[in-house]
Amino acid sequence: MNAKPDILGVKHIALAHGNGGRLMRELIEHIFARHLSNPLLDVQADAVPLPTPDGELMFTTDGFTVQPLEFPGGDIGSLAVHGTVNDLAVTGATPLYFSLNAFIEEGLEVAQLERVIASLGRAAESAGVRIAAGDTKVVPRGEGGGLYLATTGVGARRKDLRLDMRQIRDGDAILVSGPVGDHGIAVMLAREEFGLRGDLQSDCASVLPLTQALLPFEGLRFMRDPTRGGLAMIAHEIRRATGMGIHMNEPAIPVREAVASVCEMLGYDPLYLACEGRVVAVIAPEQAAAALEAWRALPQGRDAALIGKVDKTRRFVVMETALGGERMLDELEDDPLPRIC
Repeated sequence: MNAKPDILGVKHIALAHGNGGRLMRELIEHIFARHLSNPLLDVQADAVPLPTPDGELMFTTDGFTVQPLEFPGGDIGSLAVHGTVNDLAVTGATPLYFSLNAFIEEGLEVAQLERVIASLGRAAESAGVRIAAGDTKVVPRGEGGGLYLATTGVGARRKDLRLDMRQIRDGDAILVSGPVGDHGIAVMLAREEFGLRGDLQSDCASVLPLTQALLPFEGLRFMRDPTRGGLAMIAHEIRRATGMGIHMNEPAIPVREAVASVCEMLGYDPLYLACEGRVVAVIAPEQAAAALEAWRALPQGRDAALIGKVDKTRRFVVMETALGGERMLDELEDDPLPRIC
């Protein structure tokens, strides 16, 4: 028995779906517009106005190339929304509008494309953002990874709010909102590399509730989401920007047992693995306990922890181990898990 035709009447994307003609129009109307429809998204227009509340605009752009396209806890669609939302949220902005560019490889199953775009639409609706513009291209078979997504995000922030590494002071506390390394290991297990399988879920999610919970704290200096390069690379960014060292406490850093086990077997360090639903915050030490309490009151922040401090007496990023010794955390040279986000 023949398989039931997909929504486009075919089962796989063809080069003709990117040629500007009828097939491209049907692709946009039946998949993208159907799942992303809102008053701003005009598939016939080349540009749209963006109304904004009082404040200043924040602007970000990102690209997403994860493999596999669907993984436990998310997919490239939800990842694209959450990644862009989070880049805005950690600046103190409220995300408002996105543009979306989709680069589809010839031969991608239409059913998989629809699942991903539907997931993207649900994530955008949940985060309160609207897809205001977009573009679609189809590349020949063998010239892409199935689907690449590129986003641009616009958000609004209070004019008086300044979160910047240059605000960081000696003695400031470093917080993380939850366990690190979940996304990196979940995607790796989804690839079934090294003969390993597991049910670990990616932490892929919007961090907007976490960032907004800290905005009332006058001592909040800086926030960042630890994606590629993980927690360790944020520590190095702070060190370079401030000229001060970072002292972290290894036993205080939350790492799930499953993540720690896989890392131990394969020689990975969870501090260098990508997270997609966590926040690292630097805050005045006298407000750290209250900030942790605010995070732990949220579902995403139940495992939030104070993991270290900024220390001008040091020059490097230093980790105090469970045994009481110290080790330096080097900057990441090679990408341990490519095509992760």
